[in-house]
Amino acid sequence: MNWIKKHKLLILTIILLLIAVSLPFCFILYEKYKPYYTAEDFNIETVVSSIDANQNGIDDYTDILLGAKIDAENHPTYDGRYWDTGYPPDDIGVCTDVIWRAFKYAGYNLRQMVDNDIKKSNEEDYHIKYPDSNIDFRRVGNLYVFFSKYAESLTLDIDEIDKWQPGDIVIFGEYQHIGIISDKRNRDGEPYVIHNSGQPLREEDVLRKRSSEDPITGHFRWNAKHLEEVIVLWKE
Repeated sequence: MNWIKKHKLLILTIILLLIAVSLPFCFILYEKYKPYYTAEDFNIETVVSSIDANQNGIDDYTDILLGAKIDAENHPTYDGRYWDTGYPPDDIGVCTDVIWRAFKYAGYNLRQMVDNDIKKSNEEDYHIKYPDSNIDFRRVGNLYVFFSKYAESLTLDIDEIDKWQPGDIVIFGEYQHIGIISDKRNRDGEPYVIHNSGQPLREEDVLRKRSSEDPITGHFRWNAKHLEEVIVLWKE
């Protein structure tokens, strides 16, 4: 008992340190297991694509969503280095890698589609002086240009919750960050975002929070119905 009295400050310091160390883990656990909602909870009809590019019996939008979820579960280390092959290993990536991997899962070769469009476009479209197929498809700005030209451009207003659908693409800031809209929603009906900025959880409720720091500048939906001249399917 006397020892405790003598070392009261030390014990208090240790307790505070333990609390400080455990708080981040508690927050992660809370975020991971807190209740989430779906479109049905808000009487929102989930939009499905009429296209199934890889002919796996699942529509494009759902495939893009599932591909993004697989990347999130794989939890690649955030690393934006240049790769001579163009593609980083599965356990490495940045925000743009979530996108091409999701498109690959749906049967599309996003890299080749972006490269083809850069080659046939004016330099002013992409602001690229020296095209490089190993990295151009991994630039948020280039994806913004590509999707602006070929995807459906949708609302930037988060409050229009029914307009945000699983598999949609969202871009933040002046080409700062990109992600895929999840099928999970918060209690206000706002969708989660599947993305990679090196955070512990890759599917999270950050659409409004992120947009307060970097306003949403793009919201796209990939509809391949009338894009025969643009589409390049993935081939192993």
